[in-house]
Amino acid sequence: MAANPIEVDPYTSLSDEACEARIVAAREKLGERLVILGHHYQRDEVFRHADFSGDSLKLSRQAAASKAEYIVFCGVHFMAEVADILSRPEQVSILPDLAAGCSMADMANLAKVERAWRELATVLDPDEEVTPVTYINSAADLKAFCGRHGGIVCTSTNARHVLEWAFGRRDKVLFFPDQHLGRNTGYTMDIPLEDMVVWDYDQPMGGLSAQQIRDARLILWKGFCSVHQMFRPEHIDRFKEKYPDAHVISHPEAPFEVCRKSDYVGSTEYIIKTIREAEPGSRWLVGTELNLVNRLHDQYRHEGKSVHFMSPTVCMCSTMFRIDPQHLLWTLENLVDGTPVNRIRVPAAEAEQARLALNRMLDVSP
Repeated sequence: MAANPIEVDPYTSLSDEACEARIVAAREKLGERLVILGHHYQRDEVFRHADFSGDSLKLSRQAAASKAEYIVFCGVHFMAEVADILSRPEQVSILPDLAAGCSMADMANLAKVERAWRELATVLDPDEEVTPVTYINSAADLKAFCGRHGGIVCTSTNARHVLEWAFGRRDKVLFFPDQHLGRNTGYTMDIPLEDMVVWDYDQPMGGLSAQQIRDARLILWKGFCSVHQMFRPEHIDRFKEKYPDAHVISHPEAPFEVCRKSDYVGSTEYIIKTIREAEPGSRWLVGTELNLVNRLHDQYRHEGKSVHFMSPTVCMCSTMFRIDPQHLLWTLENLVDGTPVNRIRVPAAEAEQARLALNRMLDVSP
């Protein structure tokens, strides 16, 4: 066993091609001790090495059920945290590049959410009247906050079921960090837009009056995904002018006006399934991350399907794009050498509370 980890610097100058064979060799040496998870939004050079692909919750559950000792998550920080929370104590969760985060998740931190909870308490009793709901795209300490305040976690797939559960317990919901997922889901539940308010975490009392807080059913955190935020209704209009028979499908992290103009709205898994099962020769405009859109286009081109990215401006998720073959190789060769790097550990007490909120979600999900 090596005394010290191998440094990352010599790896950064390697070409993707040079990394490929060494990644395969390291995987063979590690065998069943290793599982590599690849989120749908990862670049192809990394995604091709995944043992499991999917959304963050699905991947974490698959890893926890595996025999692997090492879980290498090609995704972002909050995903590796979920893997650590849900995995067995002897499993080690690793993120190849610690700079791989999520700008949306960073818009809601524990200090800001706890301050909002205290400010809400000047108007009502939040522990009796408000259920905190955090999107899975959030830090572990926010999942723990929901766990200890009777709240819950949601994904883009089960958000409606989670909100139905939440409203069955208390009159109001504080939904963070993504306002668009909350608004789009609430609207499908026939919650009027006027009953949803946005909590601006940079303003005292979220920029709301006491009466607005009392009247609101859904309090939406002022957060968003920088990639999905850039999609606009006019992008759909221009595309439909050119291709009137095209289908439009969007992720619910996209703005309300975009989702209302879309023919289909759903999670990443839903988007993949819908296009996979679509008629050969069909054309699709897709409002989600570019790597996935390009992969779908390449995957179904042989069926005559055309899959287009919604925005005319290419905007990569800079944090999702962080995991590259060089960091993956560095991670794996350190594991071969017996020196795990970039281990993600959620403190035990925090993990226990976060697990409460995650298990509530799993209990109410179909």
